[in-house]
Amino acid sequence: MEFGPGVTFLVGENGSGKSTLVEAIAVAAGFNPEGGSRSFDFATRASESSLGGALRIGRAPGRERSSFFLRAESYYNVATEIENLRLDRVDAYGGVSPHERSHGQSFLDLLVHRFRPRGLYLMDEPEAALSTQGCLAALTRMHDLAQQGSQLLVATHSPILLAVPGARILEIGGDGRLRTVRYDDALPVHSTRRFLADPARTLRALLEQG
Repeated sequence: MEFGPGVTFLVGENGSGKSTLVEAIAVAAGFNPEGGSRSFDFATRASESSLGGALRIGRAPGRERSSFFLRAESYYNVATEIENLRLDRVDAYGGVSPHERSHGQSFLDLLVHRFRPRGLYLMDEPEAALSTQGCLAALTRMHDLAQQGSQLLVATHSPILLAVPGARILEIGGDGRLRTVRYDDALPVHSTRRFLADPARTLRALLEQG
């Protein structure tokens, strides 16, 4: 697999393996499986797959100026580690512990204050904590970071985040294969549009099946 510069999204149904792939790439690149930077050395409960140990990461010449792995489901553990290391008072995390902010606010603080130009950022479902407006703010920040030379790999279900200009969208199909898709053809976009086009009809069909 080759991931180019800018933003690459991974999409697919629950259980398709997109989060597992992002996690494995993060582990192979030297990040803590629960998230954080490469210097974060803690463990709450090991749940990562063995795939990370089987991957080999090849990087272009040069080294990123900043890096971070955001795993939505375990960011609470990362926030606790930030407090333990007394990093919550520094500007890189907004000058306040993530535990003192709402879940969504702490995610946006991270993107705005911790993520910097020419960085490497891996994210697993960052929309999990974000409102619609929060997703729009995250979209804007991702685009800015890409314009500033950062590389981002993001697993997501959000049709809003997928709209980052110039982003590449890779969809994991039922056969496990990756294929590049256009924004309009991406599963989250297609499914959301179909529902919003006629919510009543969709609900009737779903409830009749139940």
